[in-house]
Amino acid sequence: MSHDLTRPVSGDTSRERLLAEAFVEVADSLTDDFDVVTFLQSLAVRCVELLGVSAAGIMLAEPQGGLRLEAASGEQTWVLDLFALQQEEGPCLDCFRSGTAHTNIALGGMEAITAWPHFTARALETGYEMAQVLPLRRGDQALGTLNLLQAKPMVLGPDEIALAQALADVAMIAILQRRSLEQSEVERGQLQDALTSRIAIEQAKGVLAERWKCTVDEAFVELRRYARANRLRIAECARRVVEGELDTEGIRRV
Repeated sequence: MSHDLTRPVSGDTSRERLLAEAFVEVADSLTDDFDVVTFLQSLAVRCVELLGVSAAGIMLAEPQGGLRLEAASGEQTWVLDLFALQQEEGPCLDCFRSGTAHTNIALGGMEAITAWPHFTARALETGYEMAQVLPLRRGDQALGTLNLLQAKPMVLGPDEIALAQALADVAMIAILQRRSLEQSEVERGQLQDALTSRIAIEQAKGVLAERWKCTVDEAFVELRRYARANRLRIAECARRVVEGELDTEGIRRV
């Protein structure tokens, strides 16, 4: 059974125009509301259009060290099954572990069959004869893979392989940009929490110093001692003081 999902690259769908569109999409990834999954699905489709392959999938590393399918050029069951199978066996997993590309893999060849018997059997059964796998790299570290499947025994030349790696690098740029934005959002939240806590503590010190007729430093010492004795965050104690939820004389007696 053969499934050729390739769309021709000609006329208005020239390689140059498709490349330009791909990099415009990368520029769009710089916005805060960027959807990385949608982008990766679009990039997988671009791989099919630009390289003349039959299917493309992008797999990303999981915290446990394995791979998961993040995006594919099509939602056909046989394609998704092939990518999912590589979570346990296949050229994607080997590429991810080594950080090096596996190109022009003849899936019917003895080398591939010996290395990945279950994957190659399933791939051949569904009509795929060749595969290309490129790493998604950050420096020397592989964070995922770009997997290309071909229904025809067409060898990709150096220029096509270079383009495939460039598209994998584009995917990596988008992923890192999204992660950077998410980290920035976390850090902004942490900074705001720290600022809110500091304001509450300063307010509580002022309240206690005024009531106890002592210095703010002395008030802070008592507040901190009370928080430790009761296993509470000092910011939470400070909030309760400011909002009148704690007996301030009780704090001082600790």
